[in-house]
Amino acid sequence: MVGGSREPFRDRLAASTSRLCVGIDPEPASLPPHLGVGVGAVRRFCLELIEATADQAAAFKPNSAFFEQLGHEGWELLREVVQAAGRRALVVVDAKRGDIGSTAAAYARAIFDGLGADACTVNPYLGRDALSPFLDRADRLAFVLCRTSNPGAADFQDLPVGGGGAPLYIQVAKAVAMWDREPPAGTAGLVVGATWPQELGRVREEAPGLPLLIPGVGAQGGDLEACVRELAGTAGSYLISVSRGVAAASRGRDFAEAASRAAAELHQRIAAAEQTSE
Repeated sequence: MVGGSREPFRDRLAASTSRLCVGIDPEPASLPPHLGVGVGAVRRFCLELIEATADQAAAFKPNSAFFEQLGHEGWELLREVVQAAGRRALVVVDAKRGDIGSTAAAYARAIFDGLGADACTVNPYLGRDALSPFLDRADRLAFVLCRTSNPGAADFQDLPVGGGGAPLYIQVAKAVAMWDREPPAGTAGLVVGATWPQELGRVREEAPGLPLLIPGVGAQGGDLEACVRELAGTAGSYLISVSRGVAAASRGRDFAEAASRAAAELHQRIAAAEQTSE
């Protein structure tokens, strides 16, 4: 077990001077050819990416699916990646877990204790009890899917529910804000895609102070500056998560240097957008 106790995630995020989260989604077929093939190539890619971008990143977000597809070696590699990234920044494991009872507790132990992650993404569809094992860790954080960045998000998340007819994603934001006030408190955040800047502003209004994980900038077409403007003057930290826009900046031998430049540019863009939005 490598979990250990640490300072609350929310405090560590608030203390960071960066808003950038670097996604780690290693697809073996898309790696720079000079790295070779197999698990060894994925390992070299991940560790070099972390080293190249750590000075600009507040967090890293390895997606568990890209490691799980590699079998037992992939899970061991994910653990190594989480440990390496955790020595330089916060680590959010993107696993989108959501189940009940002992299964949810086992998922939480696997991610927080087995891997040693600081935070993870979870699915709210099964309700509060399914998320309890993730929310009950005073030093960790669960980013709850709220308004996701994909086009199909509207299929369910826009449906009007409840007496007031607010869209489902708003009801999720309200519920998670309430859950976050329950002991140990301060252990919940929300995932809101950068592809929906106006919805991001609405979510912030309903759940002030909750940390936000904002994917979708870059390949998915999310508007970084529009998102920062929506959050200007509001309470709570946030992370702008970029995966391919950093990791796939080059497929050549200079991929690490290109990733470093891309991360630095994004960090500067976020800072500039915050300054102009003040």
